[in-house]
Amino acid sequence: MKFIKNGKEFNLLSPASYIDSLSDFATLLGSMDAADKAAKELLDETARTDATAPDAPKTEAEKKPETPNLDELLAQLDELVGLEKIKANVKSLINLMKVRKLREENGLAVPPVSLHMVFMGNPGTGKTTVARLLAGLYCAIGVLSKGHLVEVDRSGLVAGYVGQTAQKTQAVIQKAMGGVLFIDEAYALTSKEGNDFGQEAVETLLKAMEDHRDDLVVIVAGYDDLMEDFIHSNPGLESRFNRYFVFEDYTGEELNAIFESLCRKSMYTPNEEAAAFAKEHFSKMYEYRDENFGNGRDVRNFFENAIAAHSDRVSQMEAPTREDLMTLLKEDLEKAAEAES
Repeated sequence: MKFIKNGKEFNLLSPASYIDSLSDFATLLGSMDAADKAAKELLDETARTDATAPDAPKTEAEKKPETPNLDELLAQLDELVGLEKIKANVKSLINLMKVRKLREENGLAVPPVSLHMVFMGNPGTGKTTVARLLAGLYCAIGVLSKGHLVEVDRSGLVAGYVGQTAQKTQAVIQKAMGGVLFIDEAYALTSKEGNDFGQEAVETLLKAMEDHRDDLVVIVAGYDDLMEDFIHSNPGLESRFNRYFVFEDYTGEELNAIFESLCRKSMYTPNEEAAAFAKEHFSKMYEYRDENFGNGRDVRNFFENAIAAHSDRVSQMEAPTREDLMTLLKEDLEKAAEAES
C-alpha cells in the first residue's frame, strides 16, 4: 500500500505485515532478554571462578586472623593469680615495644632489642599461660604478625638419626613464624646423656633466632638451676637470651585463690566447712612442698578429684536439687586430699 505526500512516495504496511513486524520485534526483545540472562550467568560463573583462584581465601581459616585486642589481653594478664613481678615485667616490656614502634614511625633511632626470653620456675607456675598472652600482646602492638603459640619440648625438636634433627627443628620453626616458640624443659637439649643431636637443634634454633628476629620470639623454660646451666652451655644462647622471668611458687593463699577460681568457672560452690578445709589444705601443701611440688597443676588435680567425689555422692541421691549439683562438701574435699596421697 502506498500514498504520496508533497511529491514523495511512502510505503504503508498492510495489517498482516504490520502484525508480522510486531511479532518479529517481540522475538528480537526476547532474544535480547536471553542475551542479558546469558551474560549475567557468565559474570556469575566468572565470579565463582575468581573466588576459587589460588590467591583467593577458600576458607575462614585461610583468612588473615583478626588482630588481638590489647586491652582484653592485659585484662586477662591482670586476672592471673599472683605473678605480680611477672605482670609488671610483661607490661614494662610491652611499653618498651610500643615506644620503639612510635620512634620508628617518627624516623628516630631504635637500638636493637632481643625479645627472646628465659622463663625460670617450677612446673605449674603459669609459664605457658604467660607465654601465650605475650604472643597475643606482641601481635596486638604490631611486633609479631600472627601472635600464636607453638609449644614443644626436646622430643618435638630432636630426631633419632643424624641429619634429621635440623629438618625437624626447622619444621617447628616454620610453624611458629609470626608467633612465639615455647620450648619447655629446654635444658634437655644439651643433656650429656645419650646422643648429642640436641646440640644440632640448638644450632638450628640460634640461626633462626637471628635470621627471623623481626617475626619470631623464642621462649625457653624450665627449672631455675637447670636453665642457668643450659644458657651457659653455649655462647650463642648467652648472647641471644638476655631477659629472665622468674616464676615463683604460689603461696598457700594463692593456691586457694586458684581453687576458688576453678570452682567459680565450673559453677561449683564449696560450703563454709569445705571452704575452711580447702584453705587449710593449700596452706599445708605450700608449707610442706618438695621438689615434686606442682603449684597450679596440683590445685587442678585436687579440684578434679573433688568434683569426682562430689559426683559419686550426688549420683546416689534420688532427686538432687540444683543446689546439690553445685555444692561441694567437706567430705568431697577430704576424699580429694586422700586421692593425692
